Amino acid sequence: MNRRNILLLAGAAATAAAFSSPAALAQESGQPIRLIVPYAPGGPIDVTARALAERVRESLGTVIIDNKGGAGGNIGADAIAKAAPDGLTIGIAATATHAVNPWLYAKMPYDAGKDFAGITQMVRVPNVLVMNAAKAEQLKIHTVADLIAYAKANPAKLNYGSGGNGSAGHLAGEMFKQRAGIFALHIPYRGANPAQLALLAGEVDFNIDNLAAAAPNIRAGKLKALAVTSLDASPSLPGVPPLSATFKGFSIDTWWGLVAPAATPKPVIEKLNKAFVAALNAPETKTRFAALLAEPVASTPAQFDSFMAAERAKYQQVVKASGAKVD
Repeated sequence: MNRRNILLLAGAAATAAAFSSPAALAQESGQPIRLIVPYAPGGPIDVTARALAERVRESLGTVIIDNKGGAGGNIGADAIAKAAPDGLTIGIAATATHAVNPWLYAKMPYDAGKDFAGITQMVRVPNVLVMNAAKAEQLKIHTVADLIAYAKANPAKLNYGSGGNGSAGHLAGEMFKQRAGIFALHIPYRGANPAQLALLAGEVDFNIDNLAAAAPNIRAGKLKALAVTSLDASPSLPGVPPLSATFKGFSIDTWWGLVAPAATPKPVIEKLNKAFVAALNAPETKTRFAALLAEPVASTPAQFDSFMAAERAKYQQVVKASGAKVD
């Protein structure tokens, strides 16, 4: 047998071995895929996961959503990390579980950098710097520059609310304070909804909230949007500038995507990526996500892994500066 034929046979054998691995066979077995969402049902992450599960039914078969909330998402993320790497258990990686919690929690049940294989990013949702509209009018604050000027002229008078120590709103607020060179007292609440109610009641001066949560009150004229925290302006809030226009490179979005256990074979990851990217790029998905003010973001597995690594590095500094810790 000549050398060319030997190489062809070797390549065919390697390909066959890859696709006849236990993981590949399990995925082709007709068993449903379990998609772990590390948060309670009904939120934006859960809604988008269910929407994609419907759209990949033809290419991947039945995908069952398994909500495992608790410990800031750590319980569900740990279940993903420790699942069999057979392509039948995948899950959601989010800003909290894969970028913030590794630095926020004193003890972690999983390693966010080593225990997962990225499949694709799913969604990006900007946060928005908002004030109580009546308070903003009273203080004559119409722009980010106005807010900064007021804070500097009235030291120790401003405060801001968030959904709790180490929450996205807390960390975004601390990042804004650092870049602006101002002081504002942080007031943590037991969740994002109570924090928004406090802002609407005038108990706090400003919040940095998820755009999807804040948008109804912005549209109703109850909240004044000063800036979005994404690198670019959001089409959902025309005329509202990004904070990066004031502070170069400022970017602190909410995001989530799909991951599998780290040892899941590459051919299985590639099959999952192909199916979910097609679902994310479907016009129906974009329309459905737009109602949540969420932008679909499809990526390669390598791109999502790199993105999560960069986010972990960014939040390491932000969490450290905030002083937030969970024992």
